[in-house]
Amino acid sequence: MGGQPLYLAPRLGEALRSLLESPGLVHTLTDALGSPLNVVVPDQLAANVERFRSVFGRHHLSGQVFFAHKANRSSALLRRLAATDAGVDVASLGELRHALGAGLTPDRITATGPKNPEFLWLAARTSVTVGVDSADEVEQLAAVIRKFTLPRVRVLLRLSGFETSGVRVLSRRSRFGTPVREVGPLLETVERNGDVVDLVGVAFHLDTTSLTEKATALAGCLAVLEECRRRGLRPSAVDIGGGFGVDYLADGEQWERYTSELTAAVLGTRPPLSWGGHGYGLRNESGTLRGTLGLYPAHRPVSGPRYLDELLAHPAASFGGRPLAALLLEHLYDLHVEPGRALLDQCGLTLAKVLEVRAREDGEELLVRLAATADDVALEEHGVLMDPVVVSRDAARSETGPVAVHLFGSLCLETDLITRRTVFLPRRPAPGDVLAFTNTAGYCMDFHATRAQRQPVARKVAAWQEGGTWHWCLDDQYWPTTSMGGAQ
Repeated sequence: MGGQPLYLAPRLGEALRSLLESPGLVHTLTDALGSPLNVVVPDQLAANVERFRSVFGRHHLSGQVFFAHKANRSSALLRRLAATDAGVDVASLGELRHALGAGLTPDRITATGPKNPEFLWLAARTSVTVGVDSADEVEQLAAVIRKFTLPRVRVLLRLSGFETSGVRVLSRRSRFGTPVREVGPLLETVERNGDVVDLVGVAFHLDTTSLTEKATALAGCLAVLEECRRRGLRPSAVDIGGGFGVDYLADGEQWERYTSELTAAVLGTRPPLSWGGHGYGLRNESGTLRGTLGLYPAHRPVSGPRYLDELLAHPAASFGGRPLAALLLEHLYDLHVEPGRALLDQCGLTLAKVLEVRAREDGEELLVRLAATADDVALEEHGVLMDPVVVSRDAARSETGPVAVHLFGSLCLETDLITRRTVFLPRRPAPGDVLAFTNTAGYCMDFHATRAQRQPVARKVAAWQEGGTWHWCLDDQYWPTTSMGGAQ
């Protein structure tokens, strides 16, 4: 490839680092349970809840942290969450049933997303809070409550289409929620159905990493809450969704160097850095760089709880430049957040066995085939570029120095690429080694997994430490009591 290896070393928390420093455990798990294999660390989820809680405390705010269930379908993670004081946001009938079965009580569950009649009925029957996207959905929920003589249901109104005065800042379009310019008819619908629905607050969910856009949306929600109070309604909460991000990489300079070299590769001023010259959204048009880099900003030091902290400290232009946290506190509004990816930071990894290592005819990168598919390791599906960690089976094998490799899956498809980019590893892998793709619990673990060509999907285990020793069980067998001296 020429030049220095372009590493994208993963950021490893204490728990994942300890796991990877236990090669005997890694190989025992994959030998016994197959490859690919997902490993989750439930105790890390509880620790992440506390990190978000500390931000609430720093700003003297009350409210709730809701885990966005869609980010991972693990039973172990959900059951460990039930043992904390956090809640869960569910977006399907199956997720609601899963949450109730894991021990989450209805007062700790919010139901959002597209809803079929069965989902609405169970949400109303169990008295969970329902996030509604439109006046029509309010009417649909009200009809279910009246038809089955159900108790009054708490609702959050999800809004979209926020903007500021002066220098115009628009939040990006969303198919979820009612545009704020149409909030009048929405509130009238709530008032008309006040006998069966109880408005507890408003909400938004923006698919963006922009602090400014989210601050605009939060300020817009505060303005709508004022309108609610003028109408005699008594909302008490604002739900700002998720999207707080994760810092995947250990070294920001590696990220900057890689993206710069990728640009050069697309322009043809250096050798390609990907299979087939894939540019991740960039393209070369007669020597001019076109397109937009379609990658997740993998090095994000301002992410997770720190992102929330900065959002709450952000001045609200429409409220005289006062910090958003101060405005929430002044009106005694509860703050609800729904992290998915950020709450699962460092909560798991995906293991894949190396099946074959062979050289290309041109003598360049090695071709490495894994016992996994691209859908099992969906990092690139979410635009995340990050190196795997080589867990050698033979600890005595001598180091061979850095190598460039292409990682392929086990499907009989040219498109089954674990990663399109050329991956630089610190040493040559060998058949029987395991590649550990870290920090995959948030969306990248099983969100896209399929049984294409009758290939097995990854099984899942939960792991925890007691007395400096790692223990594990199958994901469905884990309960909070398991990691406190229960059955193992």
